[in-house]
Amino acid sequence: MKTVTIGDVAAQAEVSKSTVSQYLNERYDYMGEKTKQRIQDAVEKLGYQPNIVARSLKQKSTKTIGVIVANILHNFTTEVTRAIEDVCHESDFHTIICNADDDPFKEKHYIKMLRAKQVDGLIIFPTGDNRDLYQKMLDSSYPVVFMDRELEGVEIPSVLLHNSKAVALAVEHFVEQGYRRIGMMTTSLKHHTTPRIERVEGYKNTLKKNEIPIHDEYIISVDSQSLQTELEELLHLEKPPEAILAGNDLVLIETLKYVKHKGLRIPDDLAVIGIDDVSFASFYTPSITTVAQPTFKMGKAGAELLLNKIQMKKEIRNSSLRFEPTLMVRDSV
Repeated sequence: MKTVTIGDVAAQAEVSKSTVSQYLNERYDYMGEKTKQRIQDAVEKLGYQPNIVARSLKQKSTKTIGVIVANILHNFTTEVTRAIEDVCHESDFHTIICNADDDPFKEKHYIKMLRAKQVDGLIIFPTGDNRDLYQKMLDSSYPVVFMDRELEGVEIPSVLLHNSKAVALAVEHFVEQGYRRIGMMTTSLKHHTTPRIERVEGYKNTLKKNEIPIHDEYIISVDSQSLQTELEELLHLEKPPEAILAGNDLVLIETLKYVKHKGLRIPDDLAVIGIDDVSFASFYTPSITTVAQPTFKMGKAGAELLLNKIQMKKEIRNSSLRFEPTLMVRDSV
């Protein structure tokens, strides 16, 4: 089947190829309504599809960004990427979403693949184990923004939560309600992931502030598949915790599964707070107290940062944007 060209459209509409090009690029300043209608009719009749690759080479922009998420199963990730997509859509940019599964090898593959596709910039939830690759992009002035995580020594702007404040809100709430034996569970720290590390440190610091002893056995950091096993051991200590802080939404889900399976009652047998305000928290029985992240504001900020870098609207300082958490008090404490 013969490919329809811009020349075919011009002949059908009885105008020049440059006029068709102006129409396709939405430059209508000196174009009459009848001319626009003839070109539109010709495009529809011939089934013309613009050559996006050729246009991108000419304009040196694909109007596309890549988003490499660490784990697409997180509620936080879903909401942030939705906000990124909204902002990009408003600016006539497309998004390609890739899921790295917290795997540095997959992340490296996606970075190379997206750059080969000439995307104009990247938003990355970094694994932290591809420093050389991050630095090469930085050195070449390639537009990159980190989301949810930052890396010491890599001066790429980051958008993330005040993680220590988020944990402080939760632990202080436990303490105000009379709890002293407070445990914390997170997914694995093996990749030195910023939120997990900062949340564990925030937990320890808040306990110290309240003169509560830190018990190392109360701090669990394991792969998600092992969370229920570890929780079983934790709650069968001689003096088990009376309250659990779930470090993210996946930990909260595994905790609630365990509670249901064992027939425990929240908060009578175990008080629970989760970081990330998951959609079911308000209508679960009992409703779950959470610490909410402003996910849409964070995604919007990340997208705007990247688009400003791409379009060079203003100089971007390579520093972190920190967002404030909010305690959503419900019935699980």
